[in-house]
Amino acid sequence: MILLARALVRLISFVLLVILAVAGLVLAVFCISTGTSGPSLGGLARLLDLSSLRDTVGGWLGQLEASGAVAGIAAVCGVAAMLLGLLLLAGILVPRRERLVTLASGEHGTLAARRRPLSQAATALVEQVRGVTEARVRVRPRHRSGGRLAVRASRIRRVDPGEVQGAVREQLRGLTEPFKLTARVDVPRRGARVQ
Repeated sequence: MILLARALVRLISFVLLVILAVAGLVLAVFCISTGTSGPSLGGLARLLDLSSLRDTVGGWLGQLEASGAVAGIAAVCGVAAMLLGLLLLAGILVPRRERLVTLASGEHGTLAARRRPLSQAATALVEQVRGVTEARVRVRPRHRSGGRLAVRASRIRRVDPGEVQGAVREQLRGLTEPFKLTARVDVPRRGARVQ
């Protein structure tokens, strides 16, 4: 939800900045001289036909003050605008939480690792296993400490998948046991490549 709010904030802020820049440029050009003709504020008001716009908006605002269907639609639109504003504020103010894997914690502090480097270290360990041609490791942190490693190892065809699973678990033991990590090893029945 927060990622959607952040994307929406980026899009709306970019569009609003472009509109603001164009409006500022137009206003700066029309502020060059005074009077009602040529590039002036009076000329801009006449060009945009602001007097008829005032009459149109005045009538619409009068309808909003009265009770009825238009007032109900306006109230719903107002509530929707407030909710959109709250979503945009949440997208701006809520800090992005970095998902760290807590490996150990004690009286001297907490040892944590980012998911990508931990995944790369586990992948390097799995690829050292004999018969493994390719490995992909995904790391999912737990709420308190530790995490889960989802290992998918491709193998050559002449190697037994059970042996590869055991060897991968043994290879990852130095990483999983001290840091409360659990590994789920998946070895497809068919090898992806031949060595």
